[in-house]
Amino acid sequence: MTSLEQFGYRQELRRALTVRDLVVYGIVFMVPIAPFAVFGFVFEQAKGMVPLAYLVGVVGMFFTAMSYASMSRAFPVAGSVYSYVGRGLHEAAGFFAGWSILLDYILVPALIYIFSAVSLRPLFPSVPVAAWLIVFVIFTAAVNLLGVRLTARVNLSILALQLAALAIFLVVGLLALYRGQGAGSLTLKPLYDPAVFSIATVVGATSIAVLSFLGFDGISTLAEESLGGRESVARATVASLLLVGTLFMVQTWIAADLARGWRFSSPETMFYEIAGHAGGPPLRLLVIVANTIAGIANALAAQAAVSRVLYAMARDGRLPAVLARIHPRYRTPHVSTLIVAGISVAVGILFTSHVDDLTRIVNFGALSSFLLLHLAVINHFVIRGGSRAWFRHLLMPLAGFAVIGYVLYEMDSAAKIMGAVWIGAGVIYFAVLNFVLRKPVAIEL
Repeated sequence: MTSLEQFGYRQELRRALTVRDLVVYGIVFMVPIAPFAVFGFVFEQAKGMVPLAYLVGVVGMFFTAMSYASMSRAFPVAGSVYSYVGRGLHEAAGFFAGWSILLDYILVPALIYIFSAVSLRPLFPSVPVAAWLIVFVIFTAAVNLLGVRLTARVNLSILALQLAALAIFLVVGLLALYRGQGAGSLTLKPLYDPAVFSIATVVGATSIAVLSFLGFDGISTLAEESLGGRESVARATVASLLLVGTLFMVQTWIAADLARGWRFSSPETMFYEIAGHAGGPPLRLLVIVANTIAGIANALAAQAAVSRVLYAMARDGRLPAVLARIHPRYRTPHVSTLIVAGISVAVGILFTSHVDDLTRIVNFGALSSFLLLHLAVINHFVIRGGSRAWFRHLLMPLAGFAVIGYVLYEMDSAAKIMGAVWIGAGVIYFAVLNFVLRKPVAIEL
């Protein structure tokens, strides 16, 4: 009997991904150069202490990554936090974890398309954002529809380009610093500036910076396409988070010191202007192009993740059954992929002038689902299973719950209101599904 059959499912998706593929997927999803796009927003919120905000983010996300690792070993099925919370805590909690993460996964592609389109504006000022959105959506949807192997190959190629661009920025940025630009050298102020430091300031900035970390969790959506068994998803989740977290801190530290003493036209273009000051037009152009390519890769990974969550929820009867359809040739959830593509275009056009609001809404969805994940770990392993691995199954989930809970508490009130509206819609949908249509779901533990 296969692992999937033990949980009441049959193998429908194609198993083709190695541990390396999963690590690459996680890194691409998080985007090694993600701070390029949101640096200005985090810089303003953190009052210059950008790498500190990313450090707080990686600590909080590490606890969450460990909870994902524990649950992926226990339940090697697609669906990510929806499946883990549903089996580890309660079916109803699983639905709301899935409903919350959908707010992240469905909106992330649109957000990234906007960032990519904005980065191209200096090069092609006459091309409207909507046109770029449509081009990006068509490309990512086509790659995801044609199979997970093609997606993995495209991810690896784009990752190599991102790392090359990042290496060039780091070298040129350091040379510019020590030739007298910005702060004149690397300083400790980006990590801790006593003149402006406050916990609320850093945590508020982290609520934006944490967007860059969302993606390691997406690895778990590919559990039914992995070749490495129960350990593969766990190892890839933790490894990708730590690798990318290190890159985030290094690049934002250099950029924050380079920014010292300069005036910038807008938060959206701040990183590109920093690159221009440090390395002239060639480096600025490289950063813009690299960020655009990275955005496409991120959207590609996000679209793959959300289609798997929709597939898992529809397979359990939580969403319309059509979303669980698998393409007979490519073995991909093609209906879910196409629907997400359409939503991305609509959301992208609607939020083009409200990128910061969209960023916070995305983060609200992910962080809310992570809270339930930590509770699921404690319930499944400690309360239900009697685990004595206190550090892994109790203390780390509690720490992750506390950090994420505080970040949510300090989040912008508008984002919390919009997030609450989404949760309210989920409550109505869940009530209709269970008490009007009476469609119970049978999850085998």
